[in-house]
Amino acid sequence: MGATRRPTIKTVAARAGVGRTTVSRVLNGSPLVSDEARAAVQAAITELGYVPNSVARSLVTSRTDSIALVIPESESRLGSEPYFSAVIRGVSTGLAGTQIQLLLTLVRDQREMDQLTRFLTARRVDGVLLVSVHRDDPLPGLLEELDLPTVLAGRRSADEPLNHVHSDNVGGASAAVRHLLERDRRGIATITGPLDMDVGGSRLRGWREALRAAGRTVDEDLVAPADFTEEGGRSAMRALLERRPDLDAVFAASDVMAAGALAELRRHGRRVPDDVAVVGFDDSIVARHTDPPLTSVRQPVEEIGRMITELLLEEIEKPGSARHHVVLPTSLVVRDST
Repeated sequence: MGATRRPTIKTVAARAGVGRTTVSRVLNGSPLVSDEARAAVQAAITELGYVPNSVARSLVTSRTDSIALVIPESESRLGSEPYFSAVIRGVSTGLAGTQIQLLLTLVRDQREMDQLTRFLTARRVDGVLLVSVHRDDPLPGLLEELDLPTVLAGRRSADEPLNHVHSDNVGGASAAVRHLLERDRRGIATITGPLDMDVGGSRLRGWREALRAAGRTVDEDLVAPADFTEEGGRSAMRALLERRPDLDAVFAASDVMAAGALAELRRHGRRVPDDVAVVGFDDSIVARHTDPPLTSVRQPVEEIGRMITELLLEEIEKPGSARHHVVLPTSLVVRDST
């Protein structure tokens, strides 16, 4: 004797004497169903032991029960920067207890961007989480045009209209520089993140504001742009030492870049913190394992991941709801590098 077939939405509809669309409406709590039809469907579900599935629900809602986490970076960046894994952990926490599936998508070149554009235009997901946002990234604009629920981790600029969550990057950078000033450091350099990203520009702004507030001259020779990578940190530190060998402190806009700076300082025979004090940003696992351990600005990266997910689920459930622009606080964790 063959195995008993699992009941489907079609068999529920037949047992209840209604159409499949009516069953889907009952499953999704739609008010467009009479009390009599609702009772018949519910009785059929109980009798047959039917378990609803996403395909049945999608007949009415057009939902896919999936969201995309889009990271426009390479696998090497994804694997080397603790920021991304912390965001992913936060997103997973935000999805716990839901039936939503997560699709992780890297966009590394134009071909993959075109492929993603087709995928999103076909509305193959219910919403998008976008991480590592650059000022001229066309993707946020496309998502606005598609009217697809979207939340950003970060923002393109201070005028960002889309839902977004980010850390207090200006305040965190200022706290780092004030800490160095309190330790009587005179030549405080900074290694910035990419300046086509709000996060890079905001942390540079925090460096400038703290120096000005202390009555210090802002010396542009002490600014070295980089790219959030370890090699970028090394290269920027090398350029800073060539321009200003008298510098005695560095604020790096990420722990990974700070690790590169530490390696370059060691190569040049500079002792940390005796000759040069170093502060990073993120308070990632990297900060606890450098030599010496790194003073760093702690930002709640997992909380960012959890919050962008919760905001996206809210936007999916309540289209047209008010936009949210959330800034999370940072704090300074002092270790041996200062």
